[in-house]
Amino acid sequence: MMSEISRNGVGGGGQSGRIGIGLELDDIHMKILEVLRENGRISVAALAERVGISRASAYTRFEALRADGAIKRFTAEIDHVRAGLGITALIFVTVRQQMWKQFRAELARMPEVEYCAITTGQHDAMIQVRVADVAAVHTMVTDRLANIPAVKATETVFILDEVLKRPYVLPSDHEHDRDRDPGQGRGRSARRPAGEAQGGDVPLGKMRFVGAAEGRAALQKDL
Repeated sequence: MMSEISRNGVGGGGQSGRIGIGLELDDIHMKILEVLRENGRISVAALAERVGISRASAYTRFEALRADGAIKRFTAEIDHVRAGLGITALIFVTVRQQMWKQFRAELARMPEVEYCAITTGQHDAMIQVRVADVAAVHTMVTDRLANIPAVKATETVFILDEVLKRPYVLPSDHEHDRDRDPGQGRGRSARRPAGEAQGGDVPLGKMRFVGAAEGRAALQKDL
């Protein structure tokens, strides 16, 4: 049923992507998601006009995106400073490898935690918190995280300015980027800039990705 809805009124020749239980994302779906990224409360009539389809098609496609899980939920984006949470910090955590479940359970009881991700590299997880002042971060790290047996070590970084924050990115964003610079993204593996290091040497300004330690896969399953 979802695939049939998706194929009705398909416009453009872009590649489709299959998600969820069978909805195929085409160019029209991508345009709908682009518009909703700007204004999640837009009316169906305005959405149809922006995308260039009928109101009935816009409604059908919108409902299909929701039913299939491509659109998970709608929420509000607030000004954290005006809400009284002017301090944002990243806390990098090293977790004892046999205690992932305890770490997850304790983290769930911390309302100031906005986001947590498992990471590669020196640390095991990154926590983003929003609080009222620096003292609150100090209390969280020294009194709460430090007292969790699962936490082996922490490193805290304060965010000075959030330069860019998008609600979400789409594959179509990369398509637009290639349209602006047709040569971008082609033949990258074939071209190596002069002086670029071979093997394990990483010159200044380059990046190195470090593999995850054993045991982190368990946390991925639990989070």
